[in-house]
Amino acid sequence: MASDVSAEPDDDEITTGVGEYVLGRLSLGKAAERVGMTRWEFETLLREVGFSALYGPRSREQLSDEVDTALDLE
Repeated sequence: MASDVSAEPDDDEITTGVGEYVLGRLSLGKAAERVGMTRWEFETLLREVGFSALYGPRSREQLSDEVDTALDLE
């Protein structure tokens, strides 16, 4: 889901989003949303700071969240 955000995320927001993603606390999409970026922008950011994107849910909770999101897309 792309979002239109007029303000650029600050360094603390980006650091927190990347950290929570890398630790597996947020999915790629949720981390991107948290910092006001598209998934693709966030993937580029990850590469720029030395991380690779990990695809798919990494926990049952993330899987459940993805299923709930998919069901809400009607």
